Amino acid sequence: MSDPTTRPSLADLFLGFFTVGVFGFGGVLPWARRLVVEQRRWMTAAEFTELLGLCQFLPGGNIMNVTVALGARFHGVLGSAAAFFGLMIGPVAVVILLGVVYDQYKDLPVVQRAFAALAAAAAAYVLVAALRIASPLRTKPLGLAVAVVTFGAIALLRLPLLLALPVLAALSIALSWRTRS
Repeated sequence: MSDPTTRPSLADLFLGFFTVGVFGFGGVLPWARRLVVEQRRWMTAAEFTELLGLCQFLPGGNIMNVTVALGARFHGVLGSAAAFFGLMIGPVAVVILLGVVYDQYKDLPVVQRAFAALAAAAAAYVLVAALRIASPLRTKPLGLAVAVVTFGAIALLRLPLLLALPVLAALSIALSWRTRS
């Protein structure tokens, strides 16, 4: 990929990330990469990957961190604000609008059934994602055991997440180290 030839204006940053935020259902990172690298050529593919790698180590959502860092690269604090608000304003407006509509019609049986169906679909989505993430553990009994113990500690015993995860992560590392020795 050739070097970027365009330096985006504040309006370009806002409108580009606004489009990403509005049309990026199911995750906006691929949309953002396409915008930044392929369509607008604000960065090379390697630069985007490096920026994403850095942003994955920062607290918060990766895509939000990328927009802030990318905006800062071109226009400092104003660029960060333009890119971030461009990304967030559309989805936030839609959520607020849906909340207002829901509040108005929440007592209608059809709306209650629709939201029950959405809740079931969301639960199924989370379950499928968890199974996909856990599928490599099928061939690793130790990993599977740690996953089951973690599930039991958090879901069944209701231990606090901030307590359970560090303890179980340390236990997992120690067991893994011991079995490889």
